[in-house]
Amino acid sequence: RFSGHNFEIIIIDDGSPDGTREVAEQLEKIYGSDKILLRPRARKLGLGTAYIHGMKHATGNFIVIMDADLSHHPKFIPEFIRKQKEGNFDIVSGTRYKGNGGVYGWDLKRKLISRGANFITQVLLRPGASDLTGSFRLYRKEVLQKLMEKCVSKGYVFQMEMIVRARQLGYTIGEVPISFVDRVYGESKLGGNEIVSFLKGLLTLFATT
Repeated sequence: RFSGHNFEIIIIDDGSPDGTREVAEQLEKIYGSDKILLRPRARKLGLGTAYIHGMKHATGNFIVIMDADLSHHPKFIPEFIRKQKEGNFDIVSGTRYKGNGGVYGWDLKRKLISRGANFITQVLLRPGASDLTGSFRLYRKEVLQKLMEKCVSKGYVFQMEMIVRARQLGYTIGEVPISFVDRVYGESKLGGNEIVSFLKGLLTLFATT
């Protein structure tokens, strides 16, 4: 309310069993439906379709996408805004692998998988961004719409394709170091199937970009 920015918070819940919708409904009552827009869906339909669903309800010129479990801390949003204005960037991406960015709460296996995924992608695709698998980002709305039209990946590789396609289309990307803190409740969805899917997606991007 005192940030000086006109904003709305759009919450997309895909039938989560963890009470996300109930908490969002309480926030909506406290802050008003003009600030908290709860846009639930009956079941899990995928990250890409959640982006599209959220964009339909977004009225601003810029969209910040973040996880609702506070692994992505809202304190970084003003830095994203400053960075965007500083370079007039089309995208500002939060990076765990540059400056004073970091990851907290992951075991060694998860850190190695994430680092390895980024390293392999850097070598093969040279995207010009240091963190390709994170999802804490600011987009110009029209740029996000264009990227969603181009991207075909699902799961773990989706965020990576967003950056690779952005470079391919000539969009500018700024980076802000962030601290990622793993969720306290719930479990990571990353497993063997996701890793295989990532490798397949990476080879597809290598062959088509």
